[in-house]
Parts: sequence; C-alpha cells; structure tokens
Amino acid sequence: MRRWAGRWGADAQGRSAWTRGRVLAGLAVLTAGLLAFHRAVPNSVGRLGSLLEAFLPWLGLVVVVLLGLALLRRSATALPALLLPVAAWTYHFGGLFLPGAPTGADDLLVVQHNVSDENADPAGTARALAGASPDLVALEEMVPAALPVYEKTLAPDYPYHAVRGTVGLWSKHSLTGARLLDIKPRGITESWSRGLRAVVRTPRGEVAAYVAHLPSVRVGASGLASSWRDASAGLLGKAIAADKRKPVILMGDLNGTVDDRGLDPLTSRMNVAERGFALSFPAGFPMARIDQVMARSAAVAHIRTLPATGSDHLPVAARVRWHAARS
Repeated sequence: MRRWAGRWGADAQGRSAWTRGRVLAGLAVLTAGLLAFHRAVPNSVGRLGSLLEAFLPWLGLVVVVLLGLALLRRSATALPALLLPVAAWTYHFGGLFLPGAPTGADDLLVVQHNVSDENADPAGTARALAGASPDLVALEEMVPAALPVYEKTLAPDYPYHAVRGTVGLWSKHSLTGARLLDIKPRGITESWSRGLRAVVRTPRGEVAAYVAHLPSVRVGASGLASSWRDASAGLLGKAIAADKRKPVILMGDLNGTVDDRGLDPLTSRMNVAERGFALSFPAGFPMARIDQVMARSAAVAHIRTLPATGSDHLPVAARVRWHAARS
C-alpha cells in the first residue's frame, strides 16, 4: 500500500494523481469524440471529415500513446478517461477481428486488385491471384501492353473474361451482357474508361458484377482533394441503384475507405465486409483499405489481403454469401 501511495501520490510539484494528466484526459475525450462522432467533422473546408475517416482506425494508435503517457505521469484522471476512446474504437472496429462463420459451400470467393500501370511482372501477378482459387478476379489499371499477358496467364483457370478500358473481370463461370459503365466525372477531358458491368452465371444463380476504379484523391496543404472521386462514386451508386438484378457484387479500387463519407452513395446501398481488416494501400506499409468488395442482397462475410505482387496495392480476397444477408 505504501509503495502504491508513493507511486501514485503527490509529485515533486505537489500535484496529486487526480490533478496530474488533465490535458491527457482531455485528449482522450477528444479522441473518443472523433471516433464516435466523426460524421460531425465538417467537409466544407478541405474535406477534413473525409480525411479523418480515411485514417479513422489509426486513432487507436493515439489511444496507445496516450495510455503510455498516462502511465508515465501516473495520472488517476487520464487512465479512466482513456476507457472512452477504447470503448469507441472497439465498438467501431472490434467486430472486424472476430472469427467469422465457416466457409459455406455456396460462398463465392472473389479477388480484387489494382495491378498498377507500372507493374513489371504482370504474369507473376496473374499467377499469384489465380493461386488463391477465386471464382472471380477483378483487375484495374491494366495497360494495353500488359493485357495479353493477363489474358494468357489467367485463361487456363478463367475461361470467361470481359475488359472495358483499364478494368477487367475474369470468371470461372460464364459471363453475359458485359458492357462499359460510364462513371467518368465532369472535368476529366481525356480518354477515361474505368467501369464495367457483367452478369455472372454462378451455380447459386445469376449475379450482377461491377468492376470500378474511381479517381484518385490527393492530400495537400489545402486538405483532401476528392471531388472527382466523390462525383464518380455518385454515378456508380446511381447505376447500382437502378440495377434490378439481385444480388449485386461491386469490386474495385474505390480510392476511399468504407468510413469515408465520399463513398456514401455506395455504402448506403450495399453491405461492406463483416469481418477482416485488410489494409491494402500502399503495399509497402498499408495505411488504409481502399480496395473494396461490397454486395447488395448478399453479405461480404470476410475480407483479407493476399501477398504483395508487383503493384503498389495489395490484392484483397473476399467471401460473398447469399444467405444470412440483409438487402
């Protein structure tokens, strides 16, 4: 008891454990507020709300730092306050780490990958993706010179494929009705084809499959530049909303996380991954998952990353199931 009192009693300045660390306690409450009420952060200036949401999971690292400082300061005020951001982070992200349901016989395994227009080994990338044995492979950022390599390498396992512009879909099951999807926002004047839609005839039934590559975002002194990404997400969301077929699967490099309000036209209409964290970009030190698999009238039961390829993105693999899903 004396040892505890010595450690947690008054410091050299006469401050008790309850008066030390008030700033830390305030920062803990602020962090909890950002986690719980991130939608309240305005997007009117520099799209600060979207910028926060892009890196929202990393606020957990802030909590760890604050915890270390609170222990160092032996603050009886900061430590209880830290329970708030811990609870908020766990509520928001903890469920992603829980074990999912066992793989079902009717599950559809899909792989999504931005292969990079600077990929020096497209054949190796294609072999790595096929090695995961998915039913569907969605690719973005394919350059014309690399396309024949992907077609030749994937052909033995994926006899059906459709390519529109720089995006493509390879399938073990037959495809019909493949067409270009116009998701080009106003302001982009150059040639730009980054979306396609096709119907996949799976053993479970037909599913509408979308492959999309939304415009890039940039972070600068003025904040987050995402207007083209947001506009393209709106066009894609309208196309999916108008699609009468069920279920629908969307695979793509959406240049945004599922928490980013810029993707609301999609996340408000579709189910996102129930389990799995799967940070995918940049490949060398993944900071965010901007490569997404979403579904309507189906559930994305689990998502995970695959080993690095010659791209600056990591591939992601997701299990999609028809039953036990919300519309």
